Amino acid sequence: MSQNISVVTSAAADNTTRYIRIRSPENARFVEFDFAIGDPSLFVELIMPPAVFAVFCRNNQVVEMSAEQMAAVDRELEKWRYGEDTLMAHNHSRSA
Repeated sequence: MSQNISVVTSAAADNTTRYIRIRSPENARFVEFDFAIGDPSLFVELIMPPAVFAVFCRNNQVVEMSAEQMAAVDRELEKWRYGEDTLMAHNHSRSA
């Protein structure tokens, strides 16, 4: 029994938005950036030489995060960094 399986590897075939946020200074030796697919708040941090970064962006048809998206990501990062009064924070004081 044979099965025909086609695999699509092109970003053009997937209409999910891919986001970047450049973190490194302009003209740096390497481009440090955040890369997210679909949800700007779920990202990975990547580092690439500028030429490779340009190809990466072209192949993934990226868009830069908006100021609002970047602010939302920053607020979430601050919660993780500095903590917040959450239900889980209260669980640490319970006795087992």
